[in-house]
Amino acid sequence: MKKYVFFLFVSFLLSNCNAQDEVKNISTVELKKLLTKENIQLVDVRTQEEINQGSIQSAIFINFFDEQFVEKAVKKLDKNKAVYLYCRSGGRSSKASKLLKEKGFDVYNVLGGYMQWKKEN
Repeated sequence: MKKYVFFLFVSFLLSNCNAQDEVKNISTVELKKLLTKENIQLVDVRTQEEINQGSIQSAIFINFFDEQFVEKAVKKLDKNKAVYLYCRSGGRSSKASKLLKEKGFDVYNVLGGYMQWKKEN
């Protein structure tokens, strides 16, 4: 019985730790509403070639594939404000969100990325 209780306790602790590591997501519809109401930190993590094909106005550009991605982001962004990240379809921005969360940023991954934004706007 003691082993069972101990196992449940450890499982509970581990599940709570994993929940804290999860990145929050936001839809492009929610993002559009935020952009009309507030001045937010919106980060485009795509390459320059992708950005040349279009981007969301007011976005800060920090290429995820740049070797100094994290260092550049830390220098450019304010840790006291939420950071919203997007890429082409959501994969890179999800990875970038995890990296910035580890550095203490409050981050949101934009689901569907620029492809979804373009469909809706």
